Amino acid sequence: MAEPMEIRGFRYWPGLLDAAAQAALVAELRAVVAAAPLYAPVTPGGRPMSVRMTSAGRLGWVTDRRGYRYEAAHPSGVAWPPIPASVLALWHGLTGLDRAPDCCLVNFYGEGAKMGLHQDRDEGDFTFPVLSISLGDEALFRVGGTDRRDPTESLWLRSGDVLLMGGAARLAWHGIDRLRFRSSRLLPGGGRINLTLRVVATSPSSS
Repeated sequence: MAEPMEIRGFRYWPGLLDAAAQAALVAELRAVVAAAPLYAPVTPGGRPMSVRMTSAGRLGWVTDRRGYRYEAAHPSGVAWPPIPASVLALWHGLTGLDRAPDCCLVNFYGEGAKMGLHQDRDEGDFTFPVLSISLGDEALFRVGGTDRRDPTESLWLRSGDVLLMGGAARLAWHGIDRLRFRSSRLLPGGGRINLTLRVVATSPSSS
């Protein structure tokens, strides 16, 4: 495996997944979405988000008027499906951790969707990294520092790219400014899938 590049402390593997691996992963994710359908979340203030989302794993990240949090079930009440084996293999291979992630958040970006600058800080232990996998259309990723006022820089993420947010970059502000809609042929209708894997609980015995 090629050595990763670095951007603002993030470890970045451009094109880590080849076309066949991307297609196989999308097929696995279709089973995840069939079990726990994508839904349209809202922020605690009631603002609709432009992405649709679901999760796999022991826990799923949700947002609604009750706040940002992890839950053991999909908003419909069904249990989250297991994290696909290929995704777990990437996590273990790139992080070097025996500890499995509790959550694989699945965000789908359709035409015009974006994600404002934010920190991933709803987890119990920030010493564990967050692994991000991009599939489908290109997305303009913006990353800053750990202070909201820090300057930012941008990078176009493409299908098959993988990022690892750990160490000093674990709480960096980051977001997606826009897509190049239909820039990839991976998803027939266009759009982007982003997977983020997180350790939520502080005790391995709770996974």
